[in-house]
Amino acid sequence: MKKILLTAFAFNISSIAYSQEANTHKLIDNYVKEAIKINHIPGLAIGVIKDGKVIFEQYYGKENLEDSKKVSSDSMFRIYSTSKLMTNIGVFQLIEQGKLSLEDPVSKYVENIPKSWEHVKVKNLLTHSSGMPDFIAFNTILPEFSSSKTIELLSKEKMDFTTGNEFRYNQTNYMLFSMIIEKITGQSFENFILNNQFSDVKNKVVYSSNALEKIPNRVIKYNYNSETKKYEKSKDVEGKKAYPGNGIAITLPAFLKWSHHLSKNDFLNQKTKDMMWQPFEYGIKKEGFAYGWEINKMNNISSYGFSGGNVSAYRIFPQNNMAIVMMSNGYNFFPAQYQMVNHIAAIIDKNLTDDYSIAEESIINEFAKPNNPTAEKNYYSIKSKDPQWNFEDTLNTIGYILLRNSRINEAVKVFALNVKENPQSANAFDSLGEGYFLIKNYNLAIENYKKSLELNPDNNNAADMINKIENLIKKK
Repeated sequence: MKKILLTAFAFNISSIAYSQEANTHKLIDNYVKEAIKINHIPGLAIGVIKDGKVIFEQYYGKENLEDSKKVSSDSMFRIYSTSKLMTNIGVFQLIEQGKLSLEDPVSKYVENIPKSWEHVKVKNLLTHSSGMPDFIAFNTILPEFSSSKTIELLSKEKMDFTTGNEFRYNQTNYMLFSMIIEKITGQSFENFILNNQFSDVKNKVVYSSNALEKIPNRVIKYNYNSETKKYEKSKDVEGKKAYPGNGIAITLPAFLKWSHHLSKNDFLNQKTKDMMWQPFEYGIKKEGFAYGWEINKMNNISSYGFSGGNVSAYRIFPQNNMAIVMMSNGYNFFPAQYQMVNHIAAIIDKNLTDDYSIAEESIINEFAKPNNPTAEKNYYSIKSKDPQWNFEDTLNTIGYILLRNSRINEAVKVFALNVKENPQSANAFDSLGEGYFLIKNYNLAIENYKKSLELNPDNNNAADMINKIENLIKKK
């Protein structure tokens, strides 16, 4: 009898666990479908690992819009700058092996660098604190140029800031990593990464920074054209030197397997991972950034990750023994990768619920709906729940996205709301001035630019715009 009771008890516990898992799966699935609908995401793959087990793996929409091929486990999504995480792991594998140090100067491994770069260290590359000029900012540096040729051209440019002082996202940092890794290992950069992180899924990962290259099962990113109201295939071509920064296309199962290896310390031991995830101390600015990883905190619970191209994101939650992978191929309004990861994390673990993040997502979603008369009402309803919440940056971003989508009158309303909510913000008035300028209400444009200049006398943009508008009025 005792054995029967114990068996029945175990069966009951198992049934409850299965029911909870099924409910969680349904909640995530419903949320993802709604996010796809709001953001008009063509295709999407989402995966979640919890306690060493894949608890959610789903595929949605179309891999491409030309022949309506559906997203599947074979679809290799371009993850753009999320590729940097694999480069980071490769760098720390060499550090763990004693072949590289965070304190090593780049000049130890890369020849013919300019004198102004000689004090830049490996740690500065990882933390985007190098201050070196970013090669993507120069249209004279062509995709087919080698890394050496690129350095030669960049050596003529000044440093952007004093090394170590601040964070400034920079692709040159990662180009240098490919040179360092190849110097140390004697392998090509991509072979080193594939051999040491994807040996069990090599046929599910590919390196290419050329959107025009024909690769079986690779998903191409789509950019939304606000004028034609249609998606257009991305045609970005950046060359081999961009591989370390944005070159990977990968299937969801392969990405989940990579994450599982990372959690099990198959790539790096725990001590090395702890070092990698330590916040970097910048000279003049405080940033939530580790050695190549963004640091996110939800209710003081730290997680680490990165995103790419506004279409992919990865986040690992060590305290919660959880990781989330999100990969898509486009969106038509607001890049949703962070919102989706945060929301899914909260569904799985209530301790990761970030009320501000969920509130912000609701505000964005309502304003995304064309000519939505309840968007502002929704904003005030949300704001009433916590008067301390400030959505100045969110509203400003929404306004500019509306501008880019040729929804100018709606943008002006959002900028006006932001001014009302933040009457001491020079930036809010500057944005409202721009909105009025675009609808050719020059008097109100000048009025708001003057208010912005009053709040911030150093706002050269406001001063220039006032002169520009006054000259336009004179010519009438």
